[in-house]
Amino acid sequence: MGASKSFIFLFLTAFFVLLESCSEEHEHTAPAIHDRDSVATMTTYGVNTLISDSGIIKYRIVAEEWEVNEKKRPSRWTFNKGILLTQFDLKKHVTGYIQCDTATYFDQERKWEMRGRVRILTAQGLNFQSSELYWDEQNHEIWSYKYSHLRTPDKELEGNWFKSDEQMTHYEIRQTKGWTLFQKHDFSPNAAMTPPPMPIDSMPTDRLNSTITNR
Repeated sequence: MGASKSFIFLFLTAFFVLLESCSEEHEHTAPAIHDRDSVATMTTYGVNTLISDSGIIKYRIVAEEWEVNEKKRPSRWTFNKGILLTQFDLKKHVTGYIQCDTATYFDQERKWEMRGRVRILTAQGLNFQSSELYWDEQNHEIWSYKYSHLRTPDKELEGNWFKSDEQMTHYEIRQTKGWTLFQKHDFSPNAAMTPPPMPIDSMPTDRLNSTITNR
């Protein structure tokens, strides 16, 4: 009989403890999510800087916004508001311009991804337009899998597969499509990042007095 009373007492005690715990309100909080990879290490506005490699000026960057993220893998520079690249040869002569709406540069791999209104203008008078472009600096190649239009002083080519050396002297376009895919105003450049109207190889060298970033 005593054992039976003890069992009933323990059962009732456990029941009321369980009932009380169920009646209490508990606030469940999840741990904060810290996506540190998505936070830029540095953000610069109104960029006008020269990029050098081994002491040699490679190109000038003009951009409204420049984000550097060294924590993402691979690390990268991001230009979400457009970019104008001016390329130089060893004698600091301008060899061409590259302009686009958005760009990502993977600094360790030395690769560019450009999107939007992509435009290239070279000293030889070549004019290239597309909506996407990839540039591998290490292998000196550029390519696009989007519709591309290329015009030189003596010919005009278009297609949706493009590959070339980075000097745009040896190139190939395949899978031809109509030029009506783009309207002329689709490639109207940003007024703040417009290549100068002077001959492409006649820019005075005193314009190179800018901040120099070494890679």
